[in-house]
Amino acid sequence: MKNKVVANASIVTGLSIAERALGFLYRIVLSRLIGAEGLGLYQVALSLFGLFLTIGTGGIPITVSRMISKSKAENDVNGERKAVGAGITACLLLTLPVAILLAIFGGKLTFLFSDMRSYGVFRILLIGLSLSAIYAVLRGFFWGNKEFLAPSIMEIAEESVMVIAGILLLRNVSSSEIGAEKAAWAVVISYIFSFTISVTWFFIKKGKIGNPKGTLKPLFTATLPITSVRASGALVTSAVAVLLPAMLVKAGASHAEALKTFGIVTGMVIPILFIPSTVIGSIALVLVPELSEDFYRKNHLRLRTNLARGLKFAVLVACVLIPFFFAVGADIGTIAYSNQTAGEMIQRSALLLLPMSVTMITTAMLNSMGFEKQTFLFYFIGAAVMLLCVLFLPALCGGYAYVVGLGASYLVNAVCNLVFLSKKCPFYEKRGRQVFVHEYLPLLLAMLPISLLGVLANRLFKYFAGEFVSLLLTVLLLAVVSVFVYAAVGAFDLKKARFLFPFKKRSKRKNRAF
Repeated sequence: MKNKVVANASIVTGLSIAERALGFLYRIVLSRLIGAEGLGLYQVALSLFGLFLTIGTGGIPITVSRMISKSKAENDVNGERKAVGAGITACLLLTLPVAILLAIFGGKLTFLFSDMRSYGVFRILLIGLSLSAIYAVLRGFFWGNKEFLAPSIMEIAEESVMVIAGILLLRNVSSSEIGAEKAAWAVVISYIFSFTISVTWFFIKKGKIGNPKGTLKPLFTATLPITSVRASGALVTSAVAVLLPAMLVKAGASHAEALKTFGIVTGMVIPILFIPSTVIGSIALVLVPELSEDFYRKNHLRLRTNLARGLKFAVLVACVLIPFFFAVGADIGTIAYSNQTAGEMIQRSALLLLPMSVTMITTAMLNSMGFEKQTFLFYFIGAAVMLLCVLFLPALCGGYAYVVGLGASYLVNAVCNLVFLSKKCPFYEKRGRQVFVHEYLPLLLAMLPISLLGVLANRLFKYFAGEFVSLLLTVLLLAVVSVFVYAAVGAFDLKKARFLFPFKKRSKRKNRAF
């Protein structure tokens, strides 16, 4: 069973990485075809659309999945059908009236948009709101039936359709506004595709929709906490989309310059910096069930071991990637986006990866042990810090205010998570300082010579080759050096090629209490 779970996680993770890679390439295409200003308009509309989509779906797919799993355990076929019916009904109630009202009266809600040109883009996206919500419910149906491969394939197919449609629609774009609108049409086309293919597969698998009566209220009750957390994140993103351009204008930038800066930060820089989230997310996918099982079974020894390994792995991922971004970040922006500003921001923001990775893994750890309320509170504290940075720092550092805000937010969140985790699960007991010196400090210090080597090597390679070739050579050199350096400091055993995982096997010895 454990091998099957790991195999499914590996397949899903592989497809997820492929999907993100495709999305990253599409961002490059968008930045070249519609420019930074057009990308800014697109991002403003997309962030607001994401908020309403999150409110309309939120935790409904995972709740539907749980209801189906419970019904299967109880051999309640009608319960499975009612769960799907309740999910679709709930999503339509939460999205269809909103889409209609915003399409008619949204133009009067000027406070929602930092630039009213993005309203036209937003209206186009609204066409796909309810379709995407229904597709989300059907994903929950597939998950509940333990079909993880089909929805993963649908996700990457949806992304592919968006990329193809976008490239076809964005040929010979005459203005940034028209380009942003055509990019929105590409998103809608992809939503129509995923809706159609998911409905078709649902009926092929002999799925049926039952009467939601009696199930709708329990579904809303179970969904509310999850939706609240996810909607809060989307709300913060939407708030940044309004506040950052406004604060940049207040600091002296023109509306076009502010929107261009916002497009560079959110459409070019942040997607690059969030690359580690794919790796950390895949580890969390495998780690969370293990931690949850050990926590509730009071398998304290194994729980402490896996907590320590998970945290060390997240720190290692950040320490390995930071020198890459520091050495070739500027080249990534120039080569990928043809934008020197984006490259400089990627390079200067490399250290963001460390608190971000720690926050992600520790949040997953705490959630796996039932501390969702605490992580929700810590998220809000971090979000408040970020919004304060967006409000007050643009006059000092321009678009970097958002990156600084993210870094401060993740740092506060990581500290809160670690302090709470150490109190509830003291996996290092009283040896915290000793463990930091012997395990984490070498990883952090190793970044310095590797980063310096990367910068010097990249400059040297540029004397003999172009930017792209020097970037590839630098990445290859850093990869080889990183393996040997981090093996030397004890991050993993090079001879056995055994990294921090797999997890510690269950011990038959009696476990000690915390």
